[in-house]
Amino acid sequence: MVRARGVPYGEAGRFASAAPPRPWTDPRELIERGPVCPQLPSRLAFVTGPVTDGLQRSEDCQVLSITAPNDADGLPVMVWFHGGAYVSGSGESSKYDPDALVAQGRVVVVTVSYRLGIFGYCTPLGVDDDNLGLRDQLLALRWVHDNIAAFGGDPQRVTLFGQSAGGDSVYSLLLSEAADGLYSRAIIQSSPLGMRDGRDVMTAAMRTAAAESLGGADPFAASVEQLHRAQTASLLAAQPFGLISGLAFAPMLGIDPLPVASEVNARVAHVARTVDLFVGCTKLDAAPFVEISPRGSRLRALGPFAKVAARVASAAMTRQVFSGPAERLADRWRSSGGRASVYRLDWSPPDAPLGACHCMDLPLLLGTPDAWAGAPMLGAHPDPVDHRLAREMRRLWSRFAYDGVEGLGAERLRLDASS
Repeated sequence: MVRARGVPYGEAGRFASAAPPRPWTDPRELIERGPVCPQLPSRLAFVTGPVTDGLQRSEDCQVLSITAPNDADGLPVMVWFHGGAYVSGSGESSKYDPDALVAQGRVVVVTVSYRLGIFGYCTPLGVDDDNLGLRDQLLALRWVHDNIAAFGGDPQRVTLFGQSAGGDSVYSLLLSEAADGLYSRAIIQSSPLGMRDGRDVMTAAMRTAAAESLGGADPFAASVEQLHRAQTASLLAAQPFGLISGLAFAPMLGIDPLPVASEVNARVAHVARTVDLFVGCTKLDAAPFVEISPRGSRLRALGPFAKVAARVASAAMTRQVFSGPAERLADRWRSSGGRASVYRLDWSPPDAPLGACHCMDLPLLLGTPDAWAGAPMLGAHPDPVDHRLAREMRRLWSRFAYDGVEGLGAERLRLDASS
């Protein structure tokens, strides 16, 4: 297997759009994991366990890693965008190592890191640019298009795939005209697609809160700690706006490279005609978010009925935020003349505390059993992953990279232990 880690695809000053990196002529060893964007602890560490512990933190985080079979030659390429609500995570995490997917599926996989939180989205007052993390992702795709053939990948067969904020990133790239020609298929996993409308007032409140937190300090010269305090203030200012506050630092419509809201439907119709879509979620995707919400505290007060009530609330929120919007996007795709398939993952280990929750798909596709050992969502069993189901999911994801919806064999898939 061929692997190049921490490959720089861009460079940028703080709050500036990234540009291609300066070329180098001397040999460079690319064997160490690259840096991750400075970030605060993940709110879902109680689900996944630590994701970026042990990795270097740097604002110079425009890096990607490539994994390919030794004999790769013209293979389909899959480009992974990690989740973390746009405020945490990294493609350099061992939890996203794609070795099993590469070996079984005969694909080339690229994992991308990009700027997060206040460094990449909803930048402070006084900063002219925004959607910087999304622009990082675009630059990464251009790097893949220009260079992936050297690793045995086919630049004309590129599948975007991502989970949670990574899936939302894929959707943003579909909406971006600047990404046209850089991919041919898209997989959106557990993206909160129902949380994109009505963000303008919330964004204004967030920017004001960040400015107040900085107290007149120049954001270009502020320390990382000062900016993280401003980011926390922004998140607190977003809380009164309800569900959409859960993805407060998402890319914003109407700011380059995204269209204005009134043009989104036309853009979806345009892209659907040439790009196959695979979209879905887990059965109880919303369970962790119910758990950490004020509603979760009230449900736990119900004593013996708490677990059942939490499952009911999780199922309802999953339909509202994840599965319902996924189905509607697939319907729009088909009505525009495109091909789309929808999946739902029902599997979880028998003692999984939150059932088939958000992130349950990840250890079935990426990482190793050691990387996911101790993830609280998987329960206490020493080998909780259903390896047969993992092989089936990797088969489906890689077949989609080869043949699109036709390779899946169905417009709707239910994935569980009997799949």
